Amino acid sequence: MKKIAILTSGGDAPGMNACLRACVRYAIYNNLEVYGVERGYLGLINDDIFPMNTRSVSGIVQRGGTILKSARSQEFCTEEGIKKAAANLHVHGITTLIVIGGDGTFKGGKALSDNYDVNVIGIPGTIDNDLQYTDFTIGFDTAVNTCLWAINSLRDTMDSHDRASLVEVMGRHCGDIALHAGICGGAEYILTPEVPFDLDEIAKGLKRGGSRGKTSNMIVFAEGAGNRDEIVKYLSEKSGVKITTTRIGHIQRGGSPTAFDRMLAVRLATRAIDCILQGKRNSVVGIHNNQIIDMPIKDALELPRSFDKRLYEIARVLAL
Repeated sequence: MKKIAILTSGGDAPGMNACLRACVRYAIYNNLEVYGVERGYLGLINDDIFPMNTRSVSGIVQRGGTILKSARSQEFCTEEGIKKAAANLHVHGITTLIVIGGDGTFKGGKALSDNYDVNVIGIPGTIDNDLQYTDFTIGFDTAVNTCLWAINSLRDTMDSHDRASLVEVMGRHCGDIALHAGICGGAEYILTPEVPFDLDEIAKGLKRGGSRGKTSNMIVFAEGAGNRDEIVKYLSEKSGVKITTTRIGHIQRGGSPTAFDRMLAVRLATRAIDCILQGKRNSVVGIHNNQIIDMPIKDALELPRSFDKRLYEIARVLAL
């Protein structure tokens, strides 16, 4: 019987557990022997590898986070660490490793596959939605909805006090959460790392709004778009508008996954197992135009990241 192992790595994302559940049960149904790895690549190095059965994943489809846990491993960044991780897999007779995570997780998997004959199948699990080959990643929809809840709540109090609010969401290099949450929350301004913005123009816009009776404004700010405190100080001084700040932080990583994320998790998990059954090697699965796809992990990692500037322009028009 072919043995496979599954790990979750990098930042946790809602829907990872739903993905794990589907992987384990679909694999067992197809006569694969399944092992779990605790704490990602650190667990591979420490041999925290254990057998899983259908009961191992009971009652987790609605839970955020990951029951396999996640951790960072500096040792895995070294050749010796990668070698040790591969050796532990070989000792257990495991020939295929499913990795659920983002860009860094996939790069770690590729290092194993390139040098130590480990077949790696990647499933995109990250709230950032920053993998170019797939339209959506597991956890993104839930994170956007968490941010939207916060924006809606803040809008109520901003309207009550005639104030502007800047909401900081995650997105050090990718502004997708800010863009989607901002549009759905009716934000007047969306600041992302990908698109330059003019603070003087924003300040003028805040002033203009006040002159025509607009008493509150919402600015959604991706953490990688600049120095939040400096931006707030500058806009407040230039516009004369009081701006409060709210940092949503790690709240957007947790919580029960949305129906969209749970369904995406199931579709991607079962495709990953099908790839193994079909003999495909070193691949990633994803979704494009609502169709589940797979492609070589090497090709997926080489695709340059792009940002939906058309959607960003639509957001600007709708905010007028």
